[in-house]
Amino acid sequence: MCGRATIITPAADLEKRFNAAFIEGAVLNENVNISAGNKIPVITSEQPNHIQMFTLGYTPKWAHKQTYMINARSEGDLNPENNPQYKGAMGIFNKPMFKHAVKSQRCLVLVDAFIEGPKQEKLNKPYLVYPNRDRGPFALAGIYDTWQHPLTGELHHTVAILTSAANRITQRIEHHRAPVILSREDEEKWLNPDMPVAELSRMMEPFDSKGFNAYPISSKIKSPDANGLELLKPTGDKLFKDYDRCLYERLKYAEEDDYVIREERLVEGDQFVLF
Repeated sequence: MCGRATIITPAADLEKRFNAAFIEGAVLNENVNISAGNKIPVITSEQPNHIQMFTLGYTPKWAHKQTYMINARSEGDLNPENNPQYKGAMGIFNKPMFKHAVKSQRCLVLVDAFIEGPKQEKLNKPYLVYPNRDRGPFALAGIYDTWQHPLTGELHHTVAILTSAANRITQRIEHHRAPVILSREDEEKWLNPDMPVAELSRMMEPFDSKGFNAYPISSKIKSPDANGLELLKPTGDKLFKDYDRCLYERLKYAEEDDYVIREERLVEGDQFVLF
Protein backbone atom coordinates (compact mmCIF):
# COMPACT_ATOMS: atom_id res chain seq x y z
CA MET A 1 0.00 0.00 0.00
CA CYS A 2 0.96 3.66 0.00
CA GLY A 3 0.70 4.82 3.61
CA ARG A 4 1.16 8.59 3.37
CA ALA A 5 2.24 11.12 0.75
CA THR A 6 4.14 14.41 0.71
CA ILE A 7 3.62 17.52 -1.40
CA ILE A 8 5.83 20.56 -0.87
CA THR A 9 6.46 21.82 -4.43
CA PRO A 10 4.86 25.27 -4.96
CA ALA A 11 1.82 25.50 -7.23
CA ALA A 12 3.64 27.40 -9.99
CA ASP A 13 6.36 24.75 -10.16
CA LEU A 14 3.79 21.93 -10.29
CA GLU A 15 2.05 23.70 -13.16
CA LYS A 16 5.33 23.99 -15.04
CA ARG A 17 6.35 20.38 -14.39
CA PHE A 18 3.04 18.86 -15.50
CA ASN A 19 2.07 21.49 -18.11
CA ALA A 20 -1.30 22.07 -16.45
CA ALA A 21 -2.90 24.98 -14.61
CA PHE A 22 -4.63 24.84 -11.24
CA ILE A 23 -8.37 25.00 -11.72
CA GLU A 24 -10.01 28.20 -10.47
CA GLY A 25 -10.58 28.04 -6.72
CA ALA A 26 -8.15 25.17 -6.10
CA VAL A 27 -5.81 25.85 -3.17
CA LEU A 28 -2.58 23.93 -2.73
CA ASN A 29 -1.29 23.76 0.84
CA GLU A 30 2.12 22.31 1.69
CA ASN A 31 1.54 19.00 3.46
CA VAL A 32 4.31 16.53 4.31
CA ASN A 33 1.84 14.04 5.82
CA ILE A 34 -1.12 13.60 3.48
CA SER A 35 -3.44 10.90 4.83
CA ALA A 36 -6.98 9.67 4.19
CA GLY A 37 -9.42 12.57 4.08
CA ASN A 38 -6.78 15.16 3.12
CA LYS A 39 -6.67 17.00 -0.19
CA ILE A 40 -4.08 15.99 -2.78
CA PRO A 41 -3.39 17.47 -6.25
CA VAL A 42 -4.52 15.42 -9.24
CA ILE A 43 -4.81 15.68 -13.02
CA THR A 44 -7.77 13.74 -14.39
CA SER A 45 -8.41 12.15 -17.76
CA GLU A 46 -11.50 14.36 -18.00
CA GLN A 47 -9.54 17.61 -17.52
CA PRO A 48 -5.93 16.81 -18.50
CA ASN A 49 -4.93 20.48 -18.71
CA HIS A 50 -5.91 21.33 -15.14
CA ILE A 51 -4.74 20.44 -11.64
CA GLN A 52 -7.49 19.88 -9.09
CA MET A 53 -7.56 19.10 -5.37
CA PHE A 54 -9.32 15.80 -4.57
CA THR A 55 -9.86 13.94 -1.32
CA LEU A 56 -7.47 11.04 -0.77
CA GLY A 57 -9.85 8.16 -0.06
CA TYR A 58 -11.88 6.76 -2.96
CA THR A 59 -15.66 6.44 -2.79
CA PRO A 60 -17.54 5.14 -5.87
CA LYS A 61 -20.55 7.19 -6.87
CA TRP A 62 -22.94 4.32 -6.07
CA ALA A 63 -21.77 3.90 -2.46
CA HIS A 64 -24.25 4.51 0.38
CA LYS A 65 -21.54 6.07 2.57
CA GLN A 66 -18.06 7.50 2.14
CA THR A 67 -15.45 4.71 2.16
CA TYR A 68 -12.00 6.41 2.09
CA MET A 69 -10.22 3.65 0.11
CA ILE A 70 -6.72 5.11 -0.28
CA ASN A 71 -5.32 2.22 -2.36
CA ALA A 72 -6.50 -0.10 -5.12
CA ARG A 73 -4.63 -3.33 -5.91
CA SER A 74 -3.66 -3.53 -9.58
CA GLU A 75 -3.72 -7.34 -9.54
CA GLY A 76 -6.96 -7.47 -7.59
CA ASP A 77 -7.21 -10.94 -6.04
CA LEU A 78 -4.94 -12.56 -8.65
CA ASN A 79 -1.65 -12.17 -6.78
CA PRO A 80 -2.43 -13.10 -3.16
CA GLU A 81 1.24 -13.88 -2.46
CA ASN A 82 2.27 -10.37 -3.59
CA ASN A 83 4.89 -11.92 -5.84
CA PRO A 84 7.15 -9.15 -7.26
CA GLN A 85 7.66 -11.28 -10.39
CA TYR A 86 3.92 -11.57 -11.10
CA LYS A 87 3.21 -11.26 -14.84
CA GLY A 88 -0.44 -12.27 -14.99
CA ALA A 89 -3.61 -10.31 -15.65
CA MET A 90 -4.53 -7.20 -13.69
CA GLY A 91 -7.62 -8.15 -11.71
CA ILE A 92 -8.59 -4.56 -10.99
CA PHE A 93 -10.42 -4.50 -14.33
CA ASN A 94 -12.94 -6.97 -12.87
CA LYS A 95 -13.28 -5.60 -9.33
CA PRO A 96 -16.78 -4.11 -8.82
CA MET A 97 -15.37 -1.30 -6.67
CA PHE A 98 -12.85 -0.11 -9.25
CA LYS A 99 -13.58 -1.57 -12.72
CA HIS A 100 -15.49 1.43 -14.04
CA ALA A 101 -13.01 4.00 -12.78
CA VAL A 102 -9.89 2.19 -14.00
CA LYS A 103 -11.36 2.02 -17.51
CA SER A 104 -12.56 5.60 -17.79
CA GLN A 105 -11.62 7.72 -14.74
CA ARG A 106 -7.86 7.61 -14.37
CA CYS A 107 -5.72 10.38 -12.95
CA LEU A 108 -2.22 11.45 -12.01
CA VAL A 109 -1.68 11.95 -8.27
CA LEU A 110 1.06 14.55 -7.85
CA VAL A 111 3.55 14.06 -5.00
CA ASP A 112 7.13 14.79 -3.95
CA ALA A 113 7.53 11.61 -1.89
CA PHE A 114 5.59 8.85 -0.19
CA ILE A 115 5.93 7.28 3.24
CA GLU A 116 5.86 3.57 3.94
CA GLY A 117 6.80 1.20 6.74
CA PRO A 118 7.46 -2.54 7.12
CA LYS A 119 4.49 -4.87 6.84
CA GLN A 120 4.56 -5.63 10.57
CA GLU A 121 5.69 -2.35 12.19
CA LYS A 122 3.90 -0.16 9.62
CA LEU A 123 4.28 3.56 10.44
CA ASN A 124 5.89 2.75 13.76
CA LYS A 125 9.02 2.40 11.61
CA PRO A 126 8.42 4.74 8.66
CA TYR A 127 10.61 5.46 5.66
CA LEU A 128 10.45 8.39 3.27
CA VAL A 129 10.75 7.30 -0.38
CA TYR A 130 11.80 10.14 -2.64
CA PRO A 131 13.40 10.83 -6.06
CA ASN A 132 16.84 12.25 -6.67
CA ARG A 133 17.22 15.99 -7.14
CA ASP A 134 17.02 15.77 -10.93
CA ARG A 135 13.53 14.27 -10.95
CA GLY A 136 11.48 16.50 -8.65
CA PRO A 137 7.73 15.89 -8.20
CA PHE A 138 6.33 12.78 -9.83
CA ALA A 139 3.00 11.13 -10.62
CA LEU A 140 1.36 8.14 -8.98
CA ALA A 141 -1.26 6.24 -10.97
CA GLY A 142 -4.71 6.97 -9.57
CA ILE A 143 -8.41 6.46 -10.18
CA TYR A 144 -11.16 8.85 -9.15
CA ASP A 145 -14.90 9.23 -8.77
CA THR A 146 -17.40 11.78 -7.49
CA TRP A 147 -19.65 10.75 -4.62
CA GLN A 148 -22.73 12.75 -3.58
CA HIS A 149 -23.72 12.77 0.09
CA PRO A 150 -27.28 11.36 0.24
CA LEU A 151 -28.42 13.81 2.91
CA THR A 152 -26.60 17.07 2.17
CA GLY A 153 -26.17 16.66 -1.59
CA GLU A 154 -22.54 17.75 -1.24
CA LEU A 155 -20.20 16.45 -3.95
CA HIS A 156 -16.96 14.75 -2.90
CA HIS A 157 -14.26 14.29 -5.53
CA THR A 158 -12.25 11.30 -4.34
CA VAL A 159 -9.14 9.42 -5.44
CA ALA A 160 -7.30 6.15 -4.77
CA ILE A 161 -3.67 5.31 -5.55
CA LEU A 162 -3.00 2.09 -7.45
CA THR A 163 -0.51 -0.35 -5.94
CA SER A 164 1.62 -3.17 -7.29
CA ALA A 165 3.77 -5.82 -5.68
CA ALA A 166 6.91 -4.56 -3.98
CA ASN A 167 9.94 -3.32 -5.91
CA ARG A 168 13.60 -3.11 -4.85
CA ILE A 169 13.02 -0.18 -2.47
CA THR A 170 9.89 -1.37 -0.71
CA GLN A 171 11.30 -4.88 -0.47
CA ARG A 172 14.27 -3.40 1.41
CA ILE A 173 11.79 -1.62 3.70
CA GLU A 174 10.17 -5.06 4.16
CA HIS A 175 6.84 -3.96 2.79
CA HIS A 176 4.92 -6.22 0.40
CA ARG A 177 3.38 -3.52 -1.81
CA ALA A 178 4.36 -0.30 -3.59
CA PRO A 179 2.44 2.55 -5.22
CA VAL A 180 2.39 2.54 -9.01
CA ILE A 181 4.74 5.34 -10.09
CA LEU A 182 4.39 6.43 -13.70
CA SER A 183 7.37 7.36 -15.84
CA ARG A 184 7.16 10.74 -17.56
CA GLU A 185 6.58 8.92 -20.84
CA ASP A 186 3.56 7.09 -19.38
CA GLU A 187 1.86 10.04 -17.69
CA GLU A 188 0.04 11.20 -20.83
CA LYS A 189 -0.76 7.62 -21.79
CA TRP A 190 -2.35 6.94 -18.38
CA LEU A 191 -4.79 9.81 -19.00
CA ASN A 192 -5.65 8.69 -22.53
CA PRO A 193 -9.21 7.26 -22.43
CA ASP A 194 -8.51 5.10 -25.49
CA MET A 195 -5.46 3.32 -24.09
CA PRO A 196 -5.74 -0.49 -24.52
CA VAL A 197 -5.99 -2.67 -21.42
CA ALA A 198 -2.71 -4.40 -22.27
CA GLU A 199 -0.83 -1.10 -22.26
CA LEU A 200 -2.50 0.04 -19.02
CA SER A 201 -1.58 -3.28 -17.43
CA ARG A 202 2.06 -2.78 -18.38
CA MET A 203 2.06 0.54 -16.52
CA MET A 204 0.79 -1.14 -13.35
CA GLU A 205 3.94 -3.22 -12.81
CA PRO A 206 6.34 -2.39 -9.92
CA PHE A 207 8.04 0.91 -10.62
CA ASP A 208 11.67 1.23 -11.64
CA SER A 209 13.59 2.14 -8.47
CA LYS A 210 16.40 3.80 -10.42
CA GLY A 211 16.64 7.42 -9.33
CA PHE A 212 14.81 6.82 -6.03
CA ASN A 213 16.07 6.30 -2.50
CA ALA A 214 14.62 6.11 1.03
CA TYR A 215 15.61 6.76 4.62
CA PRO A 216 13.96 6.29 8.03
CA ILE A 217 12.06 9.16 9.65
CA SER A 218 10.34 9.76 12.98
CA SER A 219 7.33 7.64 13.93
CA LYS A 220 5.57 10.92 14.77
CA ILE A 221 4.47 10.83 11.13
CA LYS A 222 1.90 8.14 11.99
CA SER A 223 -0.32 10.78 13.61
CA PRO A 224 -2.49 12.28 10.83
CA ASP A 225 -2.37 15.61 12.66
CA ALA A 226 1.43 15.78 12.65
CA ASN A 227 2.99 18.04 10.03
CA GLY A 228 5.97 20.23 9.25
CA LEU A 229 9.29 19.81 7.50
CA GLU A 230 11.03 18.41 10.60
CA LEU A 231 9.00 15.21 10.21
CA LEU A 232 11.09 14.46 7.12
CA LYS A 233 14.41 14.69 8.96
CA PRO A 234 16.42 11.44 8.69
CA THR A 235 16.70 9.26 11.78
CA GLY A 236 19.16 6.87 10.13
CA ASP A 237 21.06 6.10 6.95
CA LYS A 238 19.67 5.93 3.42
CA LEU A 239 18.74 2.50 2.13
CA PHE A 240 21.19 2.86 -0.75
CA LYS A 241 24.41 4.84 -0.69
CA ASP A 242 24.51 7.91 -2.92
CA TYR A 243 26.08 11.36 -2.88
CA ASP A 244 22.89 13.35 -3.33
CA ARG A 245 21.35 15.39 -0.54
CA CYS A 246 18.32 13.71 1.00
CA LEU A 247 14.95 15.36 0.49
CA TYR A 248 14.96 16.99 3.94
CA GLU A 249 18.38 18.56 3.35
CA ARG A 250 17.37 19.85 -0.07
CA LEU A 251 14.25 21.48 1.35
CA LYS A 252 16.06 22.84 4.40
CA TYR A 253 18.81 24.43 2.32
CA ALA A 254 16.21 25.80 -0.08
CA GLU A 255 14.39 27.46 2.82
CA GLU A 256 17.64 29.00 4.11
CA ASP A 257 18.64 30.20 0.63
CA ASP A 258 15.20 31.73 0.11
CA TYR A 259 15.47 33.47 3.49
CA VAL A 260 18.87 34.95 2.55
CA ILE A 261 17.51 36.17 -0.79
CA ARG A 262 14.52 37.81 0.92
CA GLU A 263 16.84 39.48 3.46
CA GLU A 264 19.13 40.78 0.69
CA ARG A 265 16.18 42.17 -1.23
CA LEU A 266 14.85 43.82 1.91
CA VAL A 267 18.20 45.49 2.60
CA GLU A 268 18.52 46.62 -0.99
CA GLY A 269 15.01 48.00 -0.84
CA ASP A 270 15.74 49.91 2.38
CA GLN A 271 18.89 51.38 0.85
CA PHE A 272 16.97 52.43 -2.22
CA VAL A 273 14.35 54.19 -0.09
CA LEU A 274 16.99 55.93 2.04
CA PHE A 275 18.78 57.31 -1.00
